[in-house]
Amino acid sequence: MTATHTTTIPQATTDDPASAAISASASGHPASNGRHPVEMLKRRWPTALAVALVILTTVDDASGELADTVGAFGDALPLLPLLYVIIHQVGNPRVTWPVLGAGVAAMVALGAQDVVSQPVTLVAIALAVLVWGAVRGTPHGRATFGVQAAGALVFGALALIGLAVDPDLGRYLVAAGWFFHGVWDFVHLRLDKVVARSFAEWCGVVDVLVAVHLLFLL
Repeated sequence: MTATHTTTIPQATTDDPASAAISASASGHPASNGRHPVEMLKRRWPTALAVALVILTTVDDASGELADTVGAFGDALPLLPLLYVIIHQVGNPRVTWPVLGAGVAAMVALGAQDVVSQPVTLVAIALAVLVWGAVRGTPHGRATFGVQAAGALVFGALALIGLAVDPDLGRYLVAAGWFFHGVWDFVHLRLDKVVARSFAEWCGVVDVLVAVHLLFLL
């Protein structure tokens, strides 16, 4: 009687990167140790959009006047905390992007006239919304409301003071406002509070890049 011996070839497991690579090569499928670039882009589209926007809006600043650049970004700075204050009072992060669209439209309308100051108007609107919140109440509680109020006051003050002083000094004040609002965005992104996460990521990247641009603008 003849005994039959069966030889078992051990199979490569995914726990062994080298074995996995050999198996993938043998099967004709490339090994991948990370996410596909397209999938990464889908996940990080707010960052990609932010980088593209900053490049498009700052590409001509190197040949422009410092005062004009500081003025443009100083005018826009109060819009950032205003968006947070409005969305906070609405109490629904889903309105974040529509509120941004309305805010940009308001900026364009204010910039097309010379009757009222753009940043002063934005700060005044933010204060009006804060008064409304203090009187009518807030959906996120008094503590969160107080934080948003403090942010509106600090960032609004940095913008107004930065626009009032000499551009050589104003650039640093306005840059500080944009940078620290970027930190503000990333904190809200981490906490997942007040605004949509996609907006917090997008706005945070935009803010930091604008601050860097202002600091190193010659």
